[in-house]
Amino acid sequence: MSIPAIDAWSVFIDLGCVSVLILIGFAVRTASVWVQRLFLPTSVIAGCGGLVCGPNGLDILPFSSLLPQYPSVLITLVFAALPFTSRSVSQETGSRRAVEIGSYSAAIVLLQWGLGVLFGLTVLAFVWPDLPRGFGTILASGFVGGHGTAAALGAAFNSLGEQSWPEAGALAMTSATVGILSAVVGGMLWVQWAARNGTTRFLARFDDLPDELRTGRVPDNRRSPLGYETLSPLALDPLIFHVALVVAAAFGGYLLTGLSSVYLGEYRPPSFCLAFVCGFGLKHLSARLRFADTVDRTVMLRLSGALTDVLVVCGIAAVSLEIVARHALPLLALFVFGLALCWAVFYVGGPRIFRDLWFEKALFTWGWVTGVMAIALALLRVVDPRDESEILDPFARAYLFVAPLEVGLVSFAPLLITQGFAWSFVGATVLAGFAALLWGGWRNAGRGVG
Repeated sequence: MSIPAIDAWSVFIDLGCVSVLILIGFAVRTASVWVQRLFLPTSVIAGCGGLVCGPNGLDILPFSSLLPQYPSVLITLVFAALPFTSRSVSQETGSRRAVEIGSYSAAIVLLQWGLGVLFGLTVLAFVWPDLPRGFGTILASGFVGGHGTAAALGAAFNSLGEQSWPEAGALAMTSATVGILSAVVGGMLWVQWAARNGTTRFLARFDDLPDELRTGRVPDNRRSPLGYETLSPLALDPLIFHVALVVAAAFGGYLLTGLSSVYLGEYRPPSFCLAFVCGFGLKHLSARLRFADTVDRTVMLRLSGALTDVLVVCGIAAVSLEIVARHALPLLALFVFGLALCWAVFYVGGPRIFRDLWFEKALFTWGWVTGVMAIALALLRVVDPRDESEILDPFARAYLFVAPLEVGLVSFAPLLITQGFAWSFVGATVLAGFAALLWGGWRNAGRGVG
């Protein structure tokens, strides 16, 4: 398997540009109250700066031609780290609250994927018949998925040989950015609606939010360690040990992708998917060799978060405005449909699935199924500053089952759709999504809805 030669200085210059953008973005996030009120992550601010000043904008920053390739590499590293960040399933996973939030979250994930593809195959295909069959996947990959899943979708479509769709990555990144803005604007509109109607009981003012949510800087008395030294630095620095695990799993996924061409012809499974498998393999091997306790979950979470931030910056900066402009109208139609779907699930499904404090729980879910987890947490703090809804722990446990569902969808949806199974994919996901909603509502039937 041949590996293309890469100029190391090009990578260094690109990393330098990304670093400068992140520092400027954080300075803007810290200093501007207006930006703070939008709860925009620093990576999104930096990515937008890269888009404006990069090769697709004013062309001021000296990014190399490698910029569009970074998201596919970074998402492979992110997926390689995921197995090391997951907790073991506890006996409490089947508790009522975890089942509530789990069924609600799974329903939104499935319906965004299924109904998004259905909308693309029917309405969008009727108006714009030349659109790719997988155009509807852009909705879920950006909204419920975010920039990481958007990069994964682009990599998945690019692995399909003659049926590849090179524009998918740029469009999915656009969807993820629009999703974040929708999460913030839509979330605050929901908050105003709830305040007028008395739907929420714990509403807080922006100035009363914790400092870390407003400015991004954590006060001394609220700081926590990035991780623990599980190895003696005399033997091996603990950080490089964790980095090596992630890179080794990602490298394994890359090698397996190349070897798969021997058996699968032009189709190659996405590297991120196989890196995810290799990560689980390394985690299992570490347990068998009895050094699983040397892997610190918090360190892995920070590595995954850092890689995701860099991915967001590179992904947004690499978006081709020409591609977005060419698909502007079908994208707009798809986004309007996606927001209408999220509104319906929020307004109709939320009160029927959650037994108590339905608005707080549904608003938290709105934040991450249209944007990112940071926005979900910020919205939750606005309407529930003391965490009286107690949603975070059951969500963390429920997400143990939702996360593999998302990985499976982004890994196999492009292949199934391009191989002629689009309608089967729609039928399976839509039926499963509505079944999750109905099951969640049925569980609370007769119990009363708080």
